[in-house]
Amino acid sequence: MTPVAAAPVALVTGAARGIGAASAARLAADGWRLVLVDRCADLPGIGYAMARREDLEATVIRCGGPEHAVGVVADTRDPAALAGAVATARERFGGLDAAVAAAGCIAGGPPAWETTAEVWEQVLSVNLEGVWRLATATVPALLERPAPRAGRFVAVGSAAGLAGHDRLAAYCAAKAGVIGLVRALAAELGPHGVTANCVAPGSTATAMLDASAGVYGIADPEELSVHHMLGRLLAPEEPAALVAWLCSPEAGGLTGAVLPVDAGMTAR
Repeated sequence: MTPVAAAPVALVTGAARGIGAASAARLAADGWRLVLVDRCADLPGIGYAMARREDLEATVIRCGGPEHAVGVVADTRDPAALAGAVATARERFGGLDAAVAAAGCIAGGPPAWETTAEVWEQVLSVNLEGVWRLATATVPALLERPAPRAGRFVAVGSAAGLAGHDRLAAYCAAKAGVIGLVRALAAELGPHGVTANCVAPGSTATAMLDASAGVYGIADPEELSVHHMLGRLLAPEEPAALVAWLCSPEAGGLTGAVLPVDAGMTAR
């Protein structure tokens, strides 16, 4: 298939639903071509359902259909699968200009010292190691663009990476690790003209928030808005707007940043 030229190209993980899907839709509206990646299967040790293939297909349609976006079922913990997604970006759209790490999961309940090894390993493998594996797969493709480059690497972190939350030790550790990783990437990629930044959402109305509420025995996730200065939950489109801006030319002077979109959660 002849590559489609001109429009910038982004690879988005966790694209089947939530902030990943909203970020993909916002990028599509801004004229990006997209490779949309999601595992589309449940995770052992994670007590809620992951997205499904039909969710990923819906995101492709939301982003303008096959001429503008292609869905790839791939696990961010699988380097070969991510390499295949990058190959799809090259073959279908001619290269890669941005990578957005939005895949994530959450689990908790017991205190840190009682967290099982299975939960610890799953949460860190998806939320932290998945970001590193995405960088491993995508950065060489970003550096294939000729200088002066305008590549972008954006990770979706969490307010939990900036402030401790009881019963969510593995998740907090993983998201704090994402911040350190992104700052290191920013230092390494800066001389090559590629930025790396982190968006840190607060409580956002997604399936992950429903699971988080369950950790605390809260029936209505809306109750978690008590921790927000604005007194409401975030919609996925709100952090997605910042993700899209960080991928834009206007954000070229910003790198190594951790930007909260948390309705004031971490400002208390």
